[in-house]
Amino acid sequence: MSRPLDFLFSERPKKRRTRRRKLPVVPSVPRLRVLLIMTAVIFSLAAGRAVQVQAIDANTVAAEAAEQMTVSHVLPAFRGEITDRNGEVLAMTQDTVWVIASPRSIATNGRMQASSMTDSDRRNAATAPQRIADLLAQFCGGAAADYLPKLTLANSGYQIVARGVPSATYRALSEAMTAARLVGLSSESKPTRTYPNGTLASNILGWVNDEGVGASGLEYSLNKTLSGTPGKEVYESSPSGEKIPLGDNAITPAVNGQDYQLTIDSGLQWQAEQFVANQVRQTKADWGAVIITNVKTGEVLTLANAPSFDSNDHSGTDIADLGNRAVTDAYTPGSVQKTLTFSALIDQGLVDPEEVVSVPGEIKSGDHYVHDAWSHGTIKLYARGIVAQSSNIGTIKVARRATKQSLHDYMVKFGLGSRTKLGLPGESSGILPPANMPDYSRDGLAYGGSAVTVTLPQMAAAVGAIANGGVYTPLELLKSRTEADGTVQQLGTGQSRRVVSTDTASKVLSMMESMAQNSPTHRFDVAGYRVGAKTGTSQILDHKTGKKTGLVTSAISVAPIEDPQILVYVVLSNPQRGSAGSSVAGPVVQALMSIALPRYAVPQSTTKAPKLPIAP
Repeated sequence: MSRPLDFLFSERPKKRRTRRRKLPVVPSVPRLRVLLIMTAVIFSLAAGRAVQVQAIDANTVAAEAAEQMTVSHVLPAFRGEITDRNGEVLAMTQDTVWVIASPRSIATNGRMQASSMTDSDRRNAATAPQRIADLLAQFCGGAAADYLPKLTLANSGYQIVARGVPSATYRALSEAMTAARLVGLSSESKPTRTYPNGTLASNILGWVNDEGVGASGLEYSLNKTLSGTPGKEVYESSPSGEKIPLGDNAITPAVNGQDYQLTIDSGLQWQAEQFVANQVRQTKADWGAVIITNVKTGEVLTLANAPSFDSNDHSGTDIADLGNRAVTDAYTPGSVQKTLTFSALIDQGLVDPEEVVSVPGEIKSGDHYVHDAWSHGTIKLYARGIVAQSSNIGTIKVARRATKQSLHDYMVKFGLGSRTKLGLPGESSGILPPANMPDYSRDGLAYGGSAVTVTLPQMAAAVGAIANGGVYTPLELLKSRTEADGTVQQLGTGQSRRVVSTDTASKVLSMMESMAQNSPTHRFDVAGYRVGAKTGTSQILDHKTGKKTGLVTSAISVAPIEDPQILVYVVLSNPQRGSAGSSVAGPVVQALMSIALPRYAVPQSTTKAPKLPIAP
């Protein structure tokens, strides 16, 4: 029998122990060692990079950082001025700027990041675009609403909001921005080319394109020296685009362009432009041109074209009117050429003004017959009368006495076939037949037919040689050039040369005076002065079809005959009203000669013009 407490002392049944499978244990020391090695490698790489950045490549890294902060701006050179002979400005450069906006800076009130803005900054930035737009409209013109889209363009740091703003205007705008505690506007220097007199001498001056490069006229041909050399400014800027006051700043100053003074008389130029433009309208001509020269010096006082344009804004102008037809368009000179032919003949002793010449009603030249402007049978004229009556037949007859070689050589000395080198782009050299020309070309050359073509300056210089006692003086348009350092250099186009003798020149001038004296309308008379003149009318031929498409009318005059000072030459192409040089071009010649002589204080003639006979 069991006792009550026996269970405390009795042996319990032994439980069956389950043997657990032991997992392999990785020692803790190797794991720690791997971790330490990896950490050491990372720190070694970082330390190596630090050494490379701070020691080995310090200069390179610094340069890259500086480059990211460096801003470079071109400093434009001011284009040289162009003035007339009296110093009146014809072309100038205004100190203007482009106004640049930084919408990013405006949106943060100049802070680098929006997160750094204060409450005051946010209030200011909220109204800034509208207030800046109002200021732009006030100082630069236009409506405030026109500026707002650019001022509020997200994430933009550069927007051109106004061009051609005078620098003084921008300074006032900048002061107003500062007073209103507004930021976000800056400027870039962009000088503007202007022509104070509008259309005056535009065909001479030309214009510059939007990049400031000469595109026509003297602006084009003198572009290199007028432009000067741009400078450069390099400075450090903040992330917001502002210049760092104490940062590095290097400036290479610009060298302004050279100034040019022309021989042109702007007052006389303006009058010439008005007269020829009016005559083009009156006669319904395609175009007209005028040149006025000082025959002693070769200075071009006037070189006018019609139609013309405004160099400040040539948009909408017919492209044909943008050049300078006086130098680019060669034409057949007509009877004005006879003054050169008779100069060559008289100088060789082949004819004399007093010689009586039998002139038939027509003369064969090549496969065709040449006639005079008026119908007649065989008549007798003094050689003087051949010029006064402008007889093509009489001129051909006496010109055949000369060799082709001699006739050609005289025309070369008169400057035909060669550019006058006035300095204007696109100048034509005209056409002068060679010395071995066919017989019919010799005839055409003699009376100014289709064998020869000239430009306005060419013929003016050639007849000017007769007026200057037989001495050819190259025409001059550029009077002087002023270097950037103020040095003035006088300019010239070449050396004078004798073409015919003084006696020959005097005889031809007498023949021109007879022409003026025998004009039934006294078209070339100028009160108080003895005047010589010659008219010209020639045909315009279509080179493809050979058909006549119109006429070129012209007239030339020199005065006073005793000692010529002024030459006026006018050409009108294809007039629809009028067909003679005397009636179409003559009125302009007379009007301008009447103005030019007293303008330059040329003494009046002290003797009367002799009434010399033109026919026996």
